[in-house]
Amino acid sequence: MREASFVERNKEKWSKIETNIKHNLSTSPDKLADDYIQLTNDLAYAQTFYPNSKTREYLNELSIYAHQSIFKDQKNTKNQFVYFFTDDIPHTVYQFRRPILYSFLITLAAAIIGLVSAHYDTDFVRLILGNAYVDQTIANIKAGNPAGIYGNGAALGSFLAITVNNIKVAFMAFALGIFWGIGTGYILLNNGIMLGAFHYLFYKYGVLGSAMSAIWIHGTFEISVIIIAGGCGIAIGNSILFPKTLKRKESFRKQIKKAAIILMSTVPFFIIAGLLEGFVSRHYQYSIVLSLGIIGISLCIILFYYVYYPYKLSKKYSWKD
Repeated sequence: MREASFVERNKEKWSKIETNIKHNLSTSPDKLADDYIQLTNDLAYAQTFYPNSKTREYLNELSIYAHQSIFKDQKNTKNQFVYFFTDDIPHTVYQFRRPILYSFLITLAAAIIGLVSAHYDTDFVRLILGNAYVDQTIANIKAGNPAGIYGNGAALGSFLAITVNNIKVAFMAFALGIFWGIGTGYILLNNGIMLGAFHYLFYKYGVLGSAMSAIWIHGTFEISVIIIAGGCGIAIGNSILFPKTLKRKESFRKQIKKAAIILMSTVPFFIIAGLLEGFVSRHYQYSIVLSLGIIGISLCIILFYYVYYPYKLSKKYSWKD
């Protein structure tokens, strides 16, 4: 069907739905639900046959309005804090799934670069991590405590310093997205290369497994949410470079609001990562089973909240990009 015919056939229906939901007219929940189903069906058709059209953009916006109308009563009666974490954030994460994936791939590629560079250049690890850090780590390895550096200093002081630093890195990855995403890419590359060089140092001395049981106790949350913050920065950059049918300023404004929602969701995980690094990682040698258990649980939480749960809700509510 030609787009003009599709619009002509459905425009009266769309107009009535838009009037109901945008002007707060009294409409039964069943009617709203039925309208929403019709809209999502029409949107799916438009995405298939007219993917770059204004019709698709219009239906996408109208579907969002309809979704909000259906669930607004539920939202008003729910604890707003709970709703924020169980509905708003997963919806936004789903919309940002591609930038978050790109952030992960950049970090992974940078880590591989760090590993390969450290393998072929004996001075590369010192260049990236610094002489003092490398010398201290080598001394700890020889003493039979490869991750002993996490035991330095008071636990509370370490927790506070680490948490503040990690949040700072995440906010930089987010904020530098305004430079067309280039700044965010730099942060991700820098952290990824450090990560790769860091791992190679332990591999070189044959203590990679032991060290990883300490590093990833806190690193699972820490690295994961930095990647997520990086995805927000990339999305902000994309909103400037590729505004689609919106004006560049409007595209940026809308995207930065969404990105801020996701960034806020990472703060509790940074706090947990800081607590683990300050109070738990230093005791990694007590039980390898406990260490692996914490790592496994942390990974499951991240994958559930930022991958599986948004995908599950997208199917339930027929979310579209």
